[in-house]
Amino acid sequence: MVLDTSAFIAGFDPLSIRDDVYSVGSVEMELAHGSLPWVRFKTALENGKLKIQSPKAEFIERAKESSRDVGDTFFLSDVDLQVLSLALELKDAGNEPLIVTDDYSIQNVANQLGLEFAPLMTFGIRFRLHWMRYCPACRRKYPPDYKRRKCEVCGTELKRKPLKKTALETE
Repeated sequence: MVLDTSAFIAGFDPLSIRDDVYSVGSVEMELAHGSLPWVRFKTALENGKLKIQSPKAEFIERAKESSRDVGDTFFLSDVDLQVLSLALELKDAGNEPLIVTDDYSIQNVANQLGLEFAPLMTFGIRFRLHWMRYCPACRRKYPPDYKRRKCEVCGTELKRKPLKKTALETE
C-alpha cells in the first residue's frame, strides 16, 4: 500500500493491517503537527510499520507525463506526484501497490498509469477524465497544464471541464 495524505486524514491506521505500507516523507508536512492524523503517521513510522521512500526521478517524470496526458498537472501537488511515482516504482519492482487516497486527481492519473487505488471517504472516480481549462467569460481555451489561474485576455478565474471521459481500466 502507498498512503496519500488523505488516507491519514480519513483515519486510516497502518498498524491495523498486515501488508507493507509506504508513503513519502513530504506527506508529514501536509499533516497539522500534533493532530490525530499526524500522530497516526508518526506512530506507524516509529513502530516500523510505515516505510518512507523517495521515488527516483525517472518515475517522477513518468507520473508527470501521465498527468499531462489527462490534464491533471495543475491539480496535483508535488506530494501527490511523489505518491504516484512511488507506487509506479514499487510496481516496476514487481509489487502490486494499492494507492490509498480520496484525491480524484491522484485516482485519475493512477488509472492512466495502470495503478490500483482505493478511496476511503468517497466513492472514488468512475471514469478517467481528460481535462481542458477555459475562461467562462470569454470562452478562451487553455491547455490543461496552463500555469496561471486567470485568463490572460480578460482576467477571469479559469475553470476546467472534462474534454473526454473513458471507462476505468481494471486489471
